[in-house]
Amino acid sequence: MRDRGGSRSQFSAVGRRKTSTARVLLQPGAGNVIVDGKSLEERFPRPAHQLAITLPLRLTNMIGTYNVLAHVEGGGDTGQAGAIVHATARALVKADEALRPVLRSAGLLTRDPRMKERKKYGLKRARKAPQYTKR
Repeated sequence: MRDRGGSRSQFSAVGRRKTSTARVLLQPGAGNVIVDGKSLEERFPRPAHQLAITLPLRLTNMIGTYNVLAHVEGGGDTGQAGAIVHATARALVKADEALRPVLRSAGLLTRDPRMKERKKYGLKRARKAPQYTKR
């Protein structure tokens, strides 16, 4: 990913959220966001997901500077969108270290540790117990 001249023009990073993993490549361009070979609007029809995915670029005023190429696996749409946000923020910091305070204050560089709790034996779900009957 490094040009032979020593200057970098592409920046890649990995982001995670819930059970989703996203690999993002930032390339100089017009600000297109391509996820798994599809446009952002086609891949994530929900406006909330679209706003979340473009948040790191909007916060750092880089919306027309980089194209975002993302490959995402696992989980559902919300987890995948969160993973893309995390990866994009990490790639932006690789591109320009001065953006770190802005992204850190927005909480975009922190990996969200919340995961689904495992089911326990004797219970119906992670914490829901069968109904108690006295007689």
